[in-house]
Amino acid sequence: MSLKAFHVLFITISSAMAFGCGVWGIRNHLSPVPGPFDLWLGVGGLLAGVGLIVYEIRFLKKTKGQSYL
Repeated sequence: MSLKAFHVLFITISSAMAFGCGVWGIRNHLSPVPGPFDLWLGVGGLLAGVGLIVYEIRFLKKTKGQSYL
């Protein structure tokens, strides 16, 4: 596995985990007993997920000519 392929895989997994933390935070905020920072966790996770996707798109455009092998 090349460094480019590992990087794409790692950023994809990281963005999925960020979205998961974001949804978890929002759901905890909407529960009957919300924690003090659940909304911040949710919004921050969703923003981090969007940022990672934007980063991955820019990375793929930059390394368009390189192979995954």
